[in-house]
Amino acid sequence: MRELFLILAIVTLGMGGMMAQSYQKYNEYLDRTEFYDSHGKMTGYAKYNKYLDRMEYYDRYGHLQETESDNKYLDRTERKDRYGNTKETRSYNKYLDREETKDRYGNLIGTKKWNEYLERYDVFDSYGYQVGYYKYNEYLDRWEYHDGTY
Repeated sequence: MRELFLILAIVTLGMGGMMAQSYQKYNEYLDRTEFYDSHGKMTGYAKYNKYLDRMEYYDRYGHLQETESDNKYLDRTERKDRYGNTKETRSYNKYLDREETKDRYGNLIGTKKWNEYLERYDVFDSYGYQVGYYKYNEYLDRWEYHDGTY
């Protein structure tokens, strides 16, 4: 579940809008996942808070931006802003075999689906158009996000 938190963090921290690839890498020394833009500049990081049982996302200056936690009763993941207001929810739609992200009003924002043939997560907008994909780079040991469908 931690991996899924981190994968979507790239998009929500504003790195999804670039033409070139962005990536994330785990920092063992600081026990956190760091997010980088296409120029190698760190844009933020995520760290698991075991006391509050949630993932916390920070900007590059260390200011809390968002939190993400599981809601076991509603079988979904909830993302909240730094003030505790729900921004979006994420749940798995077993009938369509995809992960769906919805805004706080329940409107579909986008989906993510595993592509077995290309071994990557394809990302779609609310209209069903592919807007990018995540692929694991084994050589560099990191997840990379690519805009577009090329």
